[in-house]
Amino acid sequence: MNHDRYDDSYISDVLNTTRSIAMVGASANINRPSFFALKYLVVKGYRVHPVNPGLAGKTIAGQHVYGSLYEVPGPVDMVDIFRNSEAALDVTREAIRLKDGLAIKTIWMQLSVRNDTAAAEAEAAGLRVVMNRCPKIEYGRLSGEIAWIGVNAGVISSRRPLLGDGVQNQVISRPRRP
Repeated sequence: MNHDRYDDSYISDVLNTTRSIAMVGASANINRPSFFALKYLVVKGYRVHPVNPGLAGKTIAGQHVYGSLYEVPGPVDMVDIFRNSEAALDVTREAIRLKDGLAIKTIWMQLSVRNDTAAAEAEAAGLRVVMNRCPKIEYGRLSGEIAWIGVNAGVISSRRPLLGDGVQNQVISRPRRP
């Protein structure tokens, strides 16, 4: 797969079929992108399991923090990697080892995180891969939420987006809680 560009249908399918996310590298610092991405995804109905060995046993945005991916209760549809590109390979390999036990389907590497070796190994193991993207941003973009506040939607139109149930859910449906 070409990881330089993703079809909207691919990203939308990942977000629509994901119910549970293990966020590796989550931070309790409210100024960190991982904190507000985690909080946003929880508000949108995803079950998010923060993974941070230094904060194990505590909570981030009301979610119990786990010390490692091994400790996260399944199922986990997506492993969201908030670590650097080099660390993404080890996290991906751990996810591959746990994929059957946790029911992992997707490896998602955050903005500026790209590791082609990790992507190739994950795809060879039957996992979907997204790199250098943020699920929070992609959800907002595909749902029309970002365009609604005046950020680039890729379409020039004076027509307001159709509103779904709740706040801007025109493309991405809210996940059902397990």
